[in-house]
Amino acid sequence: MRKWRWVASVSLSLIIAFFIIAAFIYTPEQEDKNQNHPPATEEAAETNQTDQEQNEPAEDPQEEMDTEESADTLSDGLRDVFTSVIESARHFLVKDDIQIVAVGDSLTQGVGDSTENGGYVGILEETFNSNKEAETINIANYGKRGNRTDQLLERLENEEISNSLRSADLVLLTIGANDVMKVVENNFTSLNYQDFVQEQEGYEERLHLIIQKVRALNQDAPIYLLGLYNPFDKYFNNIPELGQIMGDWNAISKQVINNYDNATFIPIRDLFEGSEEELLWEEDNFHPNERGYKLMAERVLEYIREDIEQ
Repeated sequence: MRKWRWVASVSLSLIIAFFIIAAFIYTPEQEDKNQNHPPATEEAAETNQTDQEQNEPAEDPQEEMDTEESADTLSDGLRDVFTSVIESARHFLVKDDIQIVAVGDSLTQGVGDSTENGGYVGILEETFNSNKEAETINIANYGKRGNRTDQLLERLENEEISNSLRSADLVLLTIGANDVMKVVENNFTSLNYQDFVQEQEGYEERLHLIIQKVRALNQDAPIYLLGLYNPFDKYFNNIPELGQIMGDWNAISKQVINNYDNATFIPIRDLFEGSEEELLWEEDNFHPNERGYKLMAERVLEYIREDIEQ
């Protein structure tokens, strides 16, 4: 296959993309920014507190009231836009004692959901539990930011995850994006399309192993694999090869899933293309934000509804 060499024409775009990708792949340990060193003595502590109180300006009651009103208005607005319930499914009834297990990468973990509700998995869970007539449904979430197919394969050996999959009535899976990003990281200075083609065979093989491992643990539960969207589309739409790569990965994922009974591929790429709404997290412009995750949750519910509805 002919190599598509990009570096000369899109080097600046790729340099920018590299720094964004770093945020997408890695999960640095959070440092405790609130840790304070205590004063040497209690007297020093009291002195510091007194000085601070004296230097603090007097509170304006009207300003405080305006701030509270603004916060209330903002909260109402956020609840209206980012409500964690799919309104059209508010009265949705799930089968009794159903157990759903979600495994995969940051899209399962819910990275980018500033409400800390767990992304699309959390939205599904809130939707199921919004019906007070139904029993509470808990979705076991084993998403881990940065996971590639090889890493997920290792995690499937974890006893807790394995036991959870054995008892699952339905399995949700997100994986593959970090395999793509790893190619970019390893070949950044001389990146070309062939680098991705060479990695596709390994990705396909590992995805087969993942599905086979899940099926070995659980012969009956339907497996749903979510596809990939193109996080480059908005900012690097002048590089058509990036869209082609995501299309290739989705095609491979769908082809793998089609080899197994009771396994389904759920496309999500179209949800993020051509939208006028901001659907990506502003911190990295790669992970979905609350709006993006809600669209994903709605799409997933369309596919799994028959399997879980009473």
